[in-house]
Amino acid sequence: MRDVAIIGVSQTKFGELWDVSFRDMITEAGMKAIGDANIEGDELDAMYVGNMSAGLFVEQEHIASLIADHAGLTPIPCARIEAACASGGLALRNGVMAVASGYHDIVISAGVEKMTDVVDPTPAIATASDQEWEAQQGVTFPALYAMMARRHMYEYGTTREQLAMMSVVNHKHGAKNPLAQYPREITVDQVLSSGIVADPLRLLDCSPVSDGAAAVILCPAEDAKKYTDTPIYVKASAQASGTIALHDRHDITTIDSTVQAAKKAYEMAGMTPKDIGGVEVHDCFSINGILAIEDLGFVKKGQGGPAIEDGMTELDGRIPVNPSGGLKARGHPLGATGIAQAAEIVWQLRGDAGKRQIEGIEVGMTHNIGGTGGTAAVHILSR
Repeated sequence: MRDVAIIGVSQTKFGELWDVSFRDMITEAGMKAIGDANIEGDELDAMYVGNMSAGLFVEQEHIASLIADHAGLTPIPCARIEAACASGGLALRNGVMAVASGYHDIVISAGVEKMTDVVDPTPAIATASDQEWEAQQGVTFPALYAMMARRHMYEYGTTREQLAMMSVVNHKHGAKNPLAQYPREITVDQVLSSGIVADPLRLLDCSPVSDGAAAVILCPAEDAKKYTDTPIYVKASAQASGTIALHDRHDITTIDSTVQAAKKAYEMAGMTPKDIGGVEVHDCFSINGILAIEDLGFVKKGQGGPAIEDGMTELDGRIPVNPSGGLKARGHPLGATGIAQAAEIVWQLRGDAGKRQIEGIEVGMTHNIGGTGGTAAVHILSR
């Protein structure tokens, strides 16, 4: 297996992009990444694009062909990767495996979602849960994560204010990110006074409905310096599966797929949580940000809330979390999220993150999950 490097990245603005089409978003992201990598489009050997549900959101399937065609990159092979909200993370993993195996040399892994073209995206998003036992019984993702939050509060004493702090810190970081959907700060009081979505989760505990795309360019590590002076190396790419339905788990305060994917990633990289200088976690709801820092091994189970309250996850903290603003502030266009996480860590490792730069970062991590943890992808990147 060959070592793999990232030589180019990009992300579009995330938000309610009424004037930008699905095909134009992904083409913009792809072309910017190609430019960042100092290559030409015809040098690509393959494309892997993460997308959860273009069929429901924009009534377009066969998006692999659409993207290759609209970008003028035929006959380069393109494949659509779907794993709910982890689609982007798995697109990255497929690209890494393709290059590592020697099957391809230069690959683009991308992600895209256009969620605002439907009146109500909730039914489409709900397809990532168990249809028979969850969605068709009227249970939405806010309700599922609310159950996880309530149990965590009961088991470990996590407070409503600690949940709010997850969102507050995300927005503090996101305010420094010009590509974020909501680049502004919020307060604990604002979170606590926002409308209830599913008790105890309120509106400002929830990631928004978003449009956007992101892309990364991968090549063999031995060739990376041909294209850039600042290649970023993929030290680990891991994936694990969990139950799709919440009721099948032995403990709903732990996402086992995250635990297992992280364990594999640390083993592959020869690292421990102490080696990670910054992490992008999948905080689709505030409780999931807390679960993530526990399940990734940065704190013991039950200590996520106090850790956030104590400032551990801020840019100058012991383990900066979501310097981009995370899903809460940067936005969460489902298929693009895992790739946007990788782009952020690459910018951080290059020292190109501007006002949100983590000082002295050498190693970063991304954590992308689908549904309530039915799929998890973890990547470790280094300078």
